[in-house]
Order: sequence, then structure tokens, then C-alpha cells
Amino acid sequence: MAEPKTRPTRQSVVSFLRNVPDEGRRRDGRTLMQIMRQITKREPKMWGASIVGFGTYTYRYANGRELDWPLLGFSPRKQNLTIYLMTGFEGAGGLLRALGKHTHTKSCLYLRSLDDVHLPTLKKLLRASVRQTLSSAR
Repeated sequence: MAEPKTRPTRQSVVSFLRNVPDEGRRRDGRTLMQIMRQITKREPKMWGASIVGFGTYTYRYANGRELDWPLLGFSPRKQNLTIYLMTGFEGAGGLLRALGKHTHTKSCLYLRSLDDVHLPTLKKLLRASVRQTLSSAR
């Protein structure tokens, strides 16, 4: 079985964020780094070339395969600011409605800017995801 490409690296998170071309994305990245550090109580690490992750969770597929992934993570991509939540959004309809301008897939939240969302609601989503992920790991 092939090794996953997205795994922790020794790349500097600060250097990575400093080199994000768009100033708004850099600012949002620094803000998310503070928020996620506070919520997870873990230091950021680069996962692959472009994901800033916090903590580690071992995801177990139905077939028994396992994959390590950050408890929370984000990537300041050119198109969107992508936030990775292990738990997805099932049962989070009220928070998503209150969040503000965004789109999402099963476990990714896409934002144009943190200015477009209600930060206290985003923090609630992130906290709930970490709480649920950690409780399911027991």
C-alpha cells in the first residue's frame, strides 16, 4: 500500500504562512493558527506542502486501513481558505446557517475570507469537531 502524501513534515509553519502571496490569506492564516492552537492546545505542524495541522487523529476506514490526519487543519489556498474538520458537518445545520458566507463538502469548509464569517460560530464548529473526534477515538 502506498504511503499517504499528506503527513507531518519539518517545514516551518511560520515560513509557509509568510510566503502565502495574498496578504488577506496570510492574515487569515495567522488568525486561524491562533484559534486552532487555542482550541486544540497543540502546536501547528505542516502536513504535506500546504496544510497547517494541529494534533493527530488516526482515522480508521471500514476496511481496517488507518490514516493519520490532523484534529483540525487549514490551508490558505488561492481560491479559498480551506478548513479541515474530521467530523464533518452532520448535525451542524444551525451553526452553518449562523456562520456566514461559506461552502462545504463532507469534511472541508471553504471560506473566501474570515471577514465573511461569524468568528464565534466558527470557533463553536471547531470546538465541536475536536470534542467529537476525541470522544470517538476512545
